[in-house]
Amino acid sequence: MRRALAGLPKTVWLLGAISLLNDAASDMIYPLVPLYVASVLMAGPKALGWIEGVAEAAGSLLKLGAGVLADRIRRIKPFVVLGYGLAGIARPLIGIATSWTGVLVFRFVDRVGKGLRSAPRDAMLAASVSPAQRGLAYGLHRGMDNAGAVVGPLIAAALLAAGLSLRQVFLLAIVPAILVLVMALRLREPERVELREPLHVDWRWSALSKPYRRYLVALGLFTLGNASNMFLLLRANELGMDASRTTLLWAAYSAVAALAATPLSAWSDRIGRKRLILGGWIGYAVLYVVFGLVPITANVLWIAFPLYGLVTAAIEGSERALVADLVPAAKAGTAFGWYYLVTGLLLLPASALFGWLWQRGSPMLAFGFSALCAVLALAVLVSGRPGRRKQLQ
Repeated sequence: MRRALAGLPKTVWLLGAISLLNDAASDMIYPLVPLYVASVLMAGPKALGWIEGVAEAAGSLLKLGAGVLADRIRRIKPFVVLGYGLAGIARPLIGIATSWTGVLVFRFVDRVGKGLRSAPRDAMLAASVSPAQRGLAYGLHRGMDNAGAVVGPLIAAALLAAGLSLRQVFLLAIVPAILVLVMALRLREPERVELREPLHVDWRWSALSKPYRRYLVALGLFTLGNASNMFLLLRANELGMDASRTTLLWAAYSAVAALAATPLSAWSDRIGRKRLILGGWIGYAVLYVVFGLVPITANVLWIAFPLYGLVTAAIEGSERALVADLVPAAKAGTAFGWYYLVTGLLLLPASALFGWLWQRGSPMLAFGFSALCAVLALAVLVSGRPGRRKQLQ
């Protein structure tokens, strides 16, 4: 593993460091947003569902457009720099919001930035390594991203313990955001293979290969039940966790996800992406049964959250590596755009429906629906006929 990591190019490490700092800035804020919305702005789960759903869906629409445009102009770096810069400015401004609609606006701008950078950034990773290194590269990136999600909540918990308000913690997130922008400007545009004839980028659904369309359908079903993780934090708060302990729970989840992401994703280079994804989805369904369907105490969360981090580590890197496996390199931006469109656009109904089921029914009903969606997604993913993988035409 050490030799393999040492063999990764500088671009992979720089993108990982950028993600680490960016997530530190984001996760100083992320676990506190549901508390801020509920305790300061006096809004409920339904409002939180709309905030997260609308913001994520809007960002996902941009992910496809940014990916297609990056393929067509054969330029990646401008999208990455602009995306990180826009998000870094918007996130701290949540601290000046006086209503949940204000939080929605700033979360929307934050997700627009993510929409601009995500598909081009993943295409940059794919262009920087060989196929045999994809699981390792995406795993390292996700691991460093989740490491930032450990640092951020710990900083937030320390600031809250020092007597700072939620608003002040939000505003201080501008510091790591500035460092992210400086580092993004140091990225180099990846070398592109010279094409003998002009590249025709067809972004239509019908232009995707059948194996990739089936994969996207399975991801869509899983995402329909994969509402914002903020509901897990809200559940923790409902079970008696205060702001400081909630941020520590999120840090524990992120620490496990960070440590396990690289070895688990690298494992997919050997055993196959699909097997690891299926195992992760099974774990997700089981844990959501624990979170929602079983009467639990707050102490159980100290076990459930780290296990959820392990599930996340198994899924995130291998899902992205499978996208790169199924598509030609020249169309990676478009393919990742579709990946993010499907997984992000469905977050609107996923989060809104989860919040509605919780508020009108119960947490047990909402978490049970998510577990069911994971099982259905698993069935679709294994339903394809075995055979040689096809690429996008």
